[in-house]
Amino acid sequence: MEAVPFTAVTIADRFWSPRLQTNRQVTLPTVYRHCQETGRIDAFRLNWKPGQPNPPHIFWDSDVAKWVEAASYSLATHPDPDLARQLDEVVDLIISAQQPDGYLNTHYTVVEPDKRWTNLRDCHELYCAGHLIEAAVAHFQATGQRKLLDALCRYADYIGQTFGPDKKRGYCGHEEIELALVKLYRVTGERRYLDLARYFVDERGRQPHYFDIEAAARGEDPTKFRFKNYAYLQAHVPVREQTRVVGHAVRAMYLYSAMADLDYPCDPLWNHLVTRQLYLTGGIGITNNGEAFGNDYDLGNETAYAETCAAIGLVFWSHRLLQRNCDRRYADVMERALYNGVLSGVALDGQKFFYENPLASTGHHHRKDWFGVACCPPNIARLFASLGNYIYSQNGRDFAVHLYVQSRVELPGLVLRQETDYPWDGHVTLHVEPAAETRFSIRLRIPGWCRRTTLRVNGQHAPLKLQRGYAVITRRWVAGDRIELDLAMPVERVYANPRVRQNCGRVALQRGPVVYCLEQTDNGPDLNALSLPATSKLTTRWQPKLLGGVVTIQGRAQREVGGKPLYSFAPSKRKPVALKAVPYYAWDNRSPGEMLVWIREG
Repeated sequence: MEAVPFTAVTIADRFWSPRLQTNRQVTLPTVYRHCQETGRIDAFRLNWKPGQPNPPHIFWDSDVAKWVEAASYSLATHPDPDLARQLDEVVDLIISAQQPDGYLNTHYTVVEPDKRWTNLRDCHELYCAGHLIEAAVAHFQATGQRKLLDALCRYADYIGQTFGPDKKRGYCGHEEIELALVKLYRVTGERRYLDLARYFVDERGRQPHYFDIEAAARGEDPTKFRFKNYAYLQAHVPVREQTRVVGHAVRAMYLYSAMADLDYPCDPLWNHLVTRQLYLTGGIGITNNGEAFGNDYDLGNETAYAETCAAIGLVFWSHRLLQRNCDRRYADVMERALYNGVLSGVALDGQKFFYENPLASTGHHHRKDWFGVACCPPNIARLFASLGNYIYSQNGRDFAVHLYVQSRVELPGLVLRQETDYPWDGHVTLHVEPAAETRFSIRLRIPGWCRRTTLRVNGQHAPLKLQRGYAVITRRWVAGDRIELDLAMPVERVYANPRVRQNCGRVALQRGPVVYCLEQTDNGPDLNALSLPATSKLTTRWQPKLLGGVVTIQGRAQREVGGKPLYSFAPSKRKPVALKAVPYYAWDNRSPGEMLVWIREG
């Protein structure tokens, strides 16, 4: 299938619309301002001189490129003359930095001009090139202008003349250019870009190992790599032999996204991730030591790294697999990451960001205005600006609904309107309006978290005919047809596999796709002194003035009380207390304090 482009989708609901408006009006200007103040944008003027402070960093270009991509997506759906002028200025500045041979990288042009392509393992030349290519594709699709696209085609051609069979054997330590080249192929139709993407993926991990050769050429000992082995870069063996997710989580997601684009086997990697390495929130990456995956089932809560970019990368990969095979398991993970591990990465005001997204906090973890490594803020901006791209797919015979978001789709010969108050309510109505009576199938995802579903077509009960977790309705559709889907959405208690030792004896709360947490501001300090009895009744309440409007979960818990010595021969006394849980994505938007996803049960 192919994703319905976000330009054909108009989102209008009370959950996503305010967030997308904040993304346009606050987050995009915030990212631009920080890129300007830190010198990232001005770096393209190439006026830095040796000895001056603040030299352009090896990854700065990528941050500006992601802003260009996000701004382009925003303009495609919401014209804004001021943003258009600002974008045009940045695009012209990027183009002005291109060298006569097509090369385009601020760091290696002015800081280390003699070291071009000498350290692909540790540095980010091809990674930055990939983000610039993605920006160029987005800019062309949004504006119709070819100037940035033509510049990046020149750069891609220069890269193709440098790398490949019988040329330099290298590939980037930080994957990204692979998926970008596929995008460039799709928009230009030039096969050489697809072939270059495939070369970079296939060459990865082959022997003799390029990174060993490269390090030796620099006069370094290849065994002195700071991350010990090439699994950190997913370059320990050729990609077709890889069956376990390893190493830096964001790099892995970008590689696997390219593999999905190129139709490489992905199921072993996918199965390993979702059965052993995935947090309940859709976060991935267990440790801050390399922002990486760790031991199977080692899903600590306070120590969870769960970088925002990694969750975004998981959305990218899941979405690509979903086009290959319209299977609920991919959409379920995409949704889990989107509503929890991604959405938590930005404050409700759109101005502060999480880099790491732990599942427990002692009260000292807070969003920040910006980061020295600032990949996450512009990544959030570009994902939200193109959110409509992830809701629907089609292939001529089938129209699939992956996410339930109130929206309108306009395609040649078909208009479809989705009405819903999801994720707070599980009732969905789809109005089908073909231009003429047409026979095709509509596929509706029945989420894995949903235990009871009813389906009606034009008011009449319809049987659930499931294919890979999607209800399939095949008929001759006429204007005015209506589908109603009811997804039961009670509060669910979630239990971890007992191998996840950190969560033994604990329970988490989830309602629909939304994972909940406790915050100190609602429940008092010492959240681990709370326990939720297995028999405690849990109720929900819509609170329109809390955290932008949320459904909260409430119930009765018990709190251990009394001043005790460090150890005692008698159990603590307990008293009944009220418990209140809020959506995980919204934590740390009020008074600072503790946070807890996994609650003691008993």
